[in-house]
Amino acid sequence: MRLYIIRHGDPDYTNDTLTADGLLEAGALAERLAPLGLDYIYSSPLGRALATMKATADRLGAEHRVLDWASEITGMYMTLDGYGTFAPFNTPGELILEQDPPPGAEGWLAPPYFADERLADKIAEIGRGSDELLREHGYERVGGRYRCVRPNGDKVAVFCHGGLGLTWLAHLLRLPVPLVWSSFWLAPTSVTTIFMDQRSEQWAVPRCIELGDTSHLHAAGMPVKLRGIWKERLDNQLAAEE
Repeated sequence: MRLYIIRHGDPDYTNDTLTADGLLEAGALAERLAPLGLDYIYSSPLGRALATMKATADRLGAEHRVLDWASEITGMYMTLDGYGTFAPFNTPGELILEQDPPPGAEGWLAPPYFADERLADKIAEIGRGSDELLREHGYERVGGRYRCVRPNGDKVAVFCHGGLGLTWLAHLLRLPVPLVWSSFWLAPTSVTTIFMDQRSEQWAVPRCIELGDTSHLHAAGMPVKLRGIWKERLDNQLAAEE
């Protein structure tokens, strides 16, 4: 099985939809995904993900299903002097990486900037949702590996979000969540591909064979927008001051 984790296009967060550029990105993405022969299409319930998904579903004439757990990690913002306000998955990396030893799989919620109790609940919800989805597609999670109940070559696309996508990746690969948050970033309409690598009759493990691919944007002559990167905020602030 191949699982495609796809971030939505350039967002209009205020109206929870796509900007004009985001719609163009979604169209370029649909052209890239169409030849893959997707077997299943899923989406977050949020408008910006649904709008991105629609371009591909319409291109393929395919149905889709909404996954409520795949909505973004929202409403848990932290404000710190010198850093402004940020979502948990956009916590300044220097705060996470200053820890020695670095955060592990357990106990990483201890710092005050992760204190919102809803965060632990959302992380757990993402894990449960992921496990249920893969179980539906023939792979049952046991610890960090997956029992091959019905091994297959299905191609499954899930249209979701940047923070959600990184958190999901950490769950699939059994990596410490804050290290994935601070070390990786997913561009609008980027495609991350997880391959269920089966080396024995009984077990498979998820392997990331493509992270945040934006080749469809380059092919269409479109820039990769830095949505969610702190530099974007600084550039916008400087432009407003000029």
